[in-house]
This record gives sequence, C-alpha cells and structure tokens, in this order.
Amino acid sequence: MDPTVFQQVLRAPFFNLPATVRALHSVRGHACYAGRVRVARGRNLLARLCAAVAGLPPAMDDAPLQVEFSADARSETWRRDFGGHPMATRLRCRNGLLQERLGPLQFRFALHTADGAIYWNAVGVRLLGIVPLPARLLARVRCREREHEGRYEFRVEAALPLLGPLIHYEGWLEPVAA
Repeated sequence: MDPTVFQQVLRAPFFNLPATVRALHSVRGHACYAGRVRVARGRNLLARLCAAVAGLPPAMDDAPLQVEFSADARSETWRRDFGGHPMATRLRCRNGLLQERLGPLQFRFALHTADGAIYWNAVGVRLLGIVPLPARLLARVRCREREHEGRYEFRVEAALPLLGPLIHYEGWLEPVAA
C-alpha cells in the first residue's frame, strides 16, 4: 500500500506518533471528523482583509467543526466547515516538504515531530503558485497537532510582520462513525 502524504513527509517518525494523530493522517479514500473549535481573528483592517482573501473563518468560540478528508497517495483535500464557514485546502508532499494550497496562496511547510506532536513550520509561500513572497512573512505561521485526553488536538497560528495576528484557531476532532 502506498504511503499517505504525511507518511511521505515525516517518514519513520510518523509511526511513533500517538494513535489518534496517526489515524487522522492515515486516511485513504474518504473520512469525516467532527469536533469543536475556537477561532480568534486579527483586529486591524488590513489583517482582516488578508484573512478574508485567504478564505479564513471568522472569529467564533466553541463552534462546531467538521472536516471531510479525501486522500490518495498523491494528495489530500481537507474540506473544513467552521460553524457554517467552509475552508478547503489541498495538501501534497513535494521535495520532502508539505505543500498546502489555501485560496490564492501555496505554502510549503517543514514538518517535524517532538514529544508525540507534529509541528508545521512555514518555509515558503507563493501567490498563485508562481510569485514567491518574502520569507520574513512566514516567521509566525505555524501549527501543532497532538493527542490530548485521547483525542486529536490542533492549534494553528498565523501573524504577519507589522500587521500582527491574522488568525489563531484551536480545537479537537474525533472520527465520525460511518
């Protein structure tokens, strides 16, 4: 069986991750997860505009979250529904990095594991897949995934120099029974 995208990026360390994290990133075909999320958005006008262009969800507290995964050995599509606000991304492994397309932006992340968690660190971003943006924009774009109290848990943060926070969201997910 071909390795999943996250197995390709993380390689051997993938198999030392907690069961809930491995299960979510071992999806082949289709799967649905549901949970709760808290979303905080940047307050200044330019940060709100950037978040809107990227299709990021609005601020919400303890909102329902559903994520539908469609995955094969080449790519994964994550269709998120943040309390009625959709956001879809497509992920794939490219040159040992995780590549994620979000609206007009294409991010490249170096992934590593530590203490049973996956950490995403942005190392590149392109507008429309062609125009590279300055690396200093990425210093505060990161994600952490882990198992906490028997559930898959995530935290995503994005802030830009001079603009400050764009978005911070965190929550948990569990598989939805078929």
